[in-house]
Amino acid sequence: MNERYRYYICDVFTATRFGGNPLAVLPAAEGLSTRQMQCIAREFNFSETTFVLPAEHGHTRRVRIFTPAREMPFAGHPNIGTAFVLASIGEFDDLGASLTVTFEEEAGIVPIAIHRENGKIHCELSAPEALALGKTVAPELVAAALSLAPGDIVLTRHAPRVVSVGLPFLMAEVASRRALERVRLNASGFDAIAAEGVPADVHLYTRGGDGFDYRARMFAPLEGVPEDPATGSANCALAGLLAELEPEPDGTFRWRVAQGETMGRPSVLDIAAEKRGGTVVATRVGGRSVMFAEGSLEIEPE
Repeated sequence: MNERYRYYICDVFTATRFGGNPLAVLPAAEGLSTRQMQCIAREFNFSETTFVLPAEHGHTRRVRIFTPAREMPFAGHPNIGTAFVLASIGEFDDLGASLTVTFEEEAGIVPIAIHRENGKIHCELSAPEALALGKTVAPELVAAALSLAPGDIVLTRHAPRVVSVGLPFLMAEVASRRALERVRLNASGFDAIAAEGVPADVHLYTRGGDGFDYRARMFAPLEGVPEDPATGSANCALAGLLAELEPEPDGTFRWRVAQGETMGRPSVLDIAAEKRGGTVVATRVGGRSVMFAEGSLEIEPE
């Protein structure tokens, strides 16, 4: 006999339906195999789908995250959206004005602060790992993958380099919003980046305007995600990088990032980092979410 599993779909990093980054959440995924989870994620075909399981080490829940191609150790918008869904359907009985939950994931423990105000839910996660700065990559390689000129890549503050707070991205600054909007993917260029032994998940950013500190786009075609409308893990890593570049040795730094505009899915991400004694000690990303749909799946037992 087939088993039925509830699912919810929400839009993350937006206060408006059809904006932000869509996410499918299965809040009670016990009984599903890894193969079945991967098949379900491929069927939804969102950038990620999450599967919620009982905690194994005394925390709030265990959460597994899948793209259409593979399981992820950590990701931003899936954590924000999963916390939002569980709070919305009453899984956290003691949710008053605020609550912090902890999700067990492959990358580590992910704390998420949930705030409710005037019936609206805002979630903010803290990255599970410290800021890690990895290899740099020639700007010509990044430009070629994105059909940009090498001069579009800004080198004033840093060369394109791998940055991670739980999931690595190749981070590069571009000269203008116009350059950001001009990107066209070149598949062979992403293969060339991967051949350098670095992640070919490219997070671009530029100065903002119109109420935003920065605008960003993230491309991961080798992971089955040509472009992502709102990437919490990448922007959380961006917060760490920006704080690292700040001359002040101590402080809490905050920025607002716009993403997804060129995809017709505008997203708003609030990012922050704390720096103590010249070292980045914490990074965070948060935002709103809205519920879009719910239903059930019939799955044959294995």
